[in-house]
Amino acid sequence: MGNPKAFLDIHRQEAGYRPIHDRIHDFGEVEQTLSTGERKLQASRCMDCGVPFCHWACPLGNKPSEWNEALYQGEWQKAYYLLNSTNPFPEFTGRICPALCEKACVLNLTEHEPTTNREDECAIIEAAFREGYVKVRHPERNGKRVAVIGAGPAGLAAANELNQMGYSVTVFEKDEAAGGLLRYGIPNFKLNKAIIDRRIRLLEEEGIEFRFGSPLLISPRRGDNLESLLPPPAGGSRWGAIILATGTPTARDLSIPGRELKGVHLALELLAQQNRVLAGMEFSDDERITAKGKDVLVIGGGDTGSDCIGTAHRQGCNSVTQIEIMPRPVEGPVDPKNPWPNFPRTLKTTSSHEEGCTRRWNINTLEFLGKDGKLSGVKVQEIDWQPNPEGGRPLMVSKGEPEIIKAELVLLAMGFLKPEHPEYPDNVFICGDALNGASLVVRAIASGKQTAQKVHKYLSK
Repeated sequence: MGNPKAFLDIHRQEAGYRPIHDRIHDFGEVEQTLSTGERKLQASRCMDCGVPFCHWACPLGNKPSEWNEALYQGEWQKAYYLLNSTNPFPEFTGRICPALCEKACVLNLTEHEPTTNREDECAIIEAAFREGYVKVRHPERNGKRVAVIGAGPAGLAAANELNQMGYSVTVFEKDEAAGGLLRYGIPNFKLNKAIIDRRIRLLEEEGIEFRFGSPLLISPRRGDNLESLLPPPAGGSRWGAIILATGTPTARDLSIPGRELKGVHLALELLAQQNRVLAGMEFSDDERITAKGKDVLVIGGGDTGSDCIGTAHRQGCNSVTQIEIMPRPVEGPVDPKNPWPNFPRTLKTTSSHEEGCTRRWNINTLEFLGKDGKLSGVKVQEIDWQPNPEGGRPLMVSKGEPEIIKAELVLLAMGFLKPEHPEYPDNVFICGDALNGASLVVRAIASGKQTAQKVHKYLSK
């Protein structure tokens, strides 16, 4: 432990965001970085606790106390090796993870100033790429072949793990590039897609084969023989195992009057298209979804809704309103009704919210209104939640009179439906959101790693 008293003298310092007037005019990453000296000071705050709750809280089992110590001592290569021993893609989680480890940090539980694990993690992996610590590894092949269907974080993690064990891995992806929601659901201002491309190049150099444009593989139906849907592996042999990492492709929709009006879209329709535009793809005026000059209503209060807000600003919207059917979370670092060790359900204000947004809670959506087939407004109703005398989910009751929110563009960001799967043969495995329903990138990566171990155990019999 480098500085056992640092947490007493050094306060938490985040890198912060680029100025609002600067960042809303482009899709560059909004988060800034600290200097090397400042980053080492932040790492010194880690107390190397006797019981490291951060390690317990991380789905990947990361060891912040160990790599923070190495970072503080200036041993960046050691810090990278420690980080990479549990996390195959810290450049992703270091940018977009909600940092469960920080919520569990002893300094958060006592002082509400946790160590900056997420930012430290990102600094370590970027230094590792910059200094050449990240090396291409060529494992000895064992002659067995595995197909991974889906190139999102879970599929990439499973492919990476199995490839390093010596399996020949082929990843099939319905889209034109790898990444899944990392590429098509998360805006560039949170995760520059060059970061994904860098990792994919490394995985290809290490022997993983990627095949893009395979949509028939994404939604297998009951009775389908998955192996018959896949092209045979090189050499004419069979796939030893197949991993389904197809995510949660079905977004939760809102079936109310007016849903067919032009201007009502699922959130990912906007986000995916905008990311494709930034990648150089062209769309006709009729296909293009844009918030330019429009009043925008985002329905859904989660991270996807926040991403829609930031995207709308960069497209040049007139205004943005975000509504949520659930009550407003409590402000402050602690939710008395949801104490540790549960994840704190407190009010979250993102960089996109800071750029300008009217936020409202306890709002139910009743009808989309329009003229000549085009959206012009949304009828909503303020509601209350009352205890259910029979127990279970609280009862929703109307409050006051319905009102109309002006909007020419509505984005539905209400989450995703958990996929249902038929019964598969023993050599078919499911991981990530396809198995557990929509969740965090870090949990998808952890699930991919765990599934790779199951595949290895199965093929080692």
